[in-house]
Amino acid sequence: MYQIKHQSKEDFLELDPKDFNWDLVQLEDQAFHILYQNRSYTARVIAADYQSKSFEIRIGQNTYCLSAKDRFDLLAERLGFEKVGAAKVNDIKAPMPGLLLDLMVEVGQEVKKDEAVLILEAMKMENVIKAPADAIIKAIKVDKGAAVEKNQVLIELDPL
Repeated sequence: MYQIKHQSKEDFLELDPKDFNWDLVQLEDQAFHILYQNRSYTARVIAADYQSKSFEIRIGQNTYCLSAKDRFDLLAERLGFEKVGAAKVNDIKAPMPGLLLDLMVEVGQEVKKDEAVLILEAMKMENVIKAPADAIIKAIKVDKGAAVEKNQVLIELDPL
């Protein structure tokens, strides 16, 4: 299941990929060709946050925010467990190996859930990494420009 939100609008479109027939071909690392209802589109991934399963995609002149939910996410929501464990996150770890392009926070700073804290470049894509919960930055374990490994602790948090 996907939720799609146009960047300049407040409404969401929810869709299930099984509900339509499309052809998708990867052109390069962050670009895709889509054939849907006899129309051709080029989509480019602008940003990806694999931890929250959210993506920013540009198709033509429009930018869309996409959040993906698998059957386990949907089941957890139905059972009321979607927030379980969110406050227990004490670290921000690298979701993949990459290069730390930008660090947007400093030690002692208070951040809100989903606030951008750093940008990690991986496979030629810039990935915005966001705070998993409201917290205070306890420690920053890497410097801007550093190469990081998957699951390496980047930032330590003190949950609020």
